[in-house]
Amino acid sequence: MTPDDTGAPGPVTPSRARLAGVRVLLGVSGGIAAYKGAELVRRLRDAGAEVRVVLTENAARFVTPLTFQALSGHPVRTSLWDESAEAAMGHIELARWADEVVVAPASADLIARLAHGFADDLLATLCLATAAPLSIAPAMNQQMWANAATQANLATLHARGVRVLGPGSGGQACGEFGAGRLLEADEIVARLVDGRGPRELVGVRFLVSAGPTYEDIDPVRFLGNRSSGRMGFAVAAAAAEAGADVTLVAGPVHLPTPRGVRRIDVRSARQMRDAVLAEAGANDVFVAAAAVGDFRPRDIAPHKLKKTSGDSGLELSLVQNPDILAEVAALERRPFVVGFAAETERVEEYAREKLERKRLDLVAANEVGAGLGFEREDNALILLWPGGSDVLERSGKADLARALVARIARLRLGKVPA
Repeated sequence: MTPDDTGAPGPVTPSRARLAGVRVLLGVSGGIAAYKGAELVRRLRDAGAEVRVVLTENAARFVTPLTFQALSGHPVRTSLWDESAEAAMGHIELARWADEVVVAPASADLIARLAHGFADDLLATLCLATAAPLSIAPAMNQQMWANAATQANLATLHARGVRVLGPGSGGQACGEFGAGRLLEADEIVARLVDGRGPRELVGVRFLVSAGPTYEDIDPVRFLGNRSSGRMGFAVAAAAAEAGADVTLVAGPVHLPTPRGVRRIDVRSARQMRDAVLAEAGANDVFVAAAAVGDFRPRDIAPHKLKKTSGDSGLELSLVQNPDILAEVAALERRPFVVGFAAETERVEEYAREKLERKRLDLVAANEVGAGLGFEREDNALILLWPGGSDVLERSGKADLARALVARIARLRLGKVPA
């Protein structure tokens, strides 16, 4: 059998070597779209990548290991219980070997198992054991894609820095029409190439604050706000993906720490101020994505405040919290300072005023309120800087964060005209 018979690529030319030397571990999960994995192997090799393939047990019901072995030029792994491979801890070797881990197609079941950290088969174990960037290309019925459980699992993976490629939309094998189609092989390769583009922040120290702050009233009550922390966590993940050394100061949220990010947890505005100021002088960029409470109770009751018969209400005496953003901007050795402005009206006007009053380098402004901003998976931003502005259209927070980080990198280097 000749190379042409197998569909294996010929010699890689410079014009085709977009992934030259990159070691791609391709995971194929169960579903009718598994057959498209064979074409993806060809396209990855056309782009210069070295490819090794892992099939789940269910994927092997749709496609055979021999097909992928012929196309990749390497034996295909299907089980944690391969005695010859696991004698040398083969799953750990594979996890260390990969420069990129790509799961295509990624079924709803596999996405759920990855989101919850299962390691019940070879592919899920590899995804836990690798330090390489992880990308998933979903493929499933359109109703399964739209299900709240699937979307929640994707949000968890997004927050951990996992790249989600697609899905596309169109006719499906089940006869239905909608979102859930596996992206075409060329599109997946293009996304991987884009993800391995110039890492603009290598060597840059990046400090991000995220989430709300809580101000205690008594041992069981507090003043807080509706910030989920997702935007700030997405910024931290995007900066790390771009090569930055990232420190994340996080308010009280239940989000996983993005891959490669150092995290400091705080609760109150004063704790966040202390943590940020302790780090700011050693950083090159500070992105203040946290929704810091403006006020706190003057005194914290040592015991739970009780409601008694005849009470007409409770009066709280509030004092102003420190302005963390202004303090960092006023430092003698200050980083490039990025603020966020969440407004319910006159968004651009108020954001521009904040930019000038606090002497910031960039403000990312968004409208909040019913169905906007907080507690959502998507967002849109107006970017303002001295002498310039731009709009980042509504998209998922992970993609929006990547666009924001790229703009910060260019502004910091003076590459964006006014």
